[in-house]
Amino acid sequence: MKSPSYIGRFAPTPSGYLHFGSLVAALASYLDARAVGGQWLMRMEDLDPPREVAGAQRAILETLERYGFEWDGQLVTQSHRHDAYQEIINRWFSHGLAYACTCSRKQLEPFQGVYPGTCRNAGHSPDNAAIRIRVPELLYRFEDRVQGPFQQHLGREVGDFVIRRRDGFYAYQLAVVIDDALQGVTDIVRGADLLDSTPRQLYLQELLGAPQPRYLHVPLITQPDGNKLGKSYRSPPLEADQAIPLLLRALRALGQEPESALAYGSPQEVLKWAIERWNVSAIPRVRNLEEARID
Repeated sequence: MKSPSYIGRFAPTPSGYLHFGSLVAALASYLDARAVGGQWLMRMEDLDPPREVAGAQRAILETLERYGFEWDGQLVTQSHRHDAYQEIINRWFSHGLAYACTCSRKQLEPFQGVYPGTCRNAGHSPDNAAIRIRVPELLYRFEDRVQGPFQQHLGREVGDFVIRRRDGFYAYQLAVVIDDALQGVTDIVRGADLLDSTPRQLYLQELLGAPQPRYLHVPLITQPDGNKLGKSYRSPPLEADQAIPLLLRALRALGQEPESALAYGSPQEVLKWAIERWNVSAIPRVRNLEEARID
């Protein structure tokens, strides 16, 4: 019997195949949900077609299945949700909460990622322009279950941010908040590289009137040179016949201590063992974890 009080999700991007860093995030999300009898949903964040790799979506799902993961309900793909995103943008635009921006990247380079408000009151048409959301001059705080207290002043540290790009593609910040709200997600478990995005998402949740989920950001797996272990860093895809050793390695990355006998079991047996002994307090309270130091 699944608990309706916990709804988690895993939301990969099909810009490459599943790699070890994404396995760690998927495993943490799965264990956190299943340890309390919660639901675990699957969502494909296919918002950026030019960056997608042919066949990656199917490969990601097949790899997860081979590694013993089981999700609840139907797969949700963001590429089929554009109407919902645009409806929200239209509402915010008509209420003056969002506006069109024609600034180029070159114009914004001197401001080091903090939008200076150039187009805030320019009244540009939304056609062939990016859409930004007006942010308040407020400090947003939340308590992460692993990383502890986190705060960010949206006005000073971020500025009005993009919710639809100039090329017409919807921004991650917008889509993830809308879909989490519509799917009733109560708990978000993901990599610590998204910690800085959370205050923006808290603000969008406020605008939607959506409840704030609980957050748990696990350490980001990095290369020895500090680069993120990810699809864009040519990280090797997960091999089907390496499910057991890689699951055990991912557990160790999360501070869990798998028994040596599990090396001779099945992926399902590894996951069952880990669900029964899931210990959030053992997860390293760091933002980055070098892959070479896990074993």
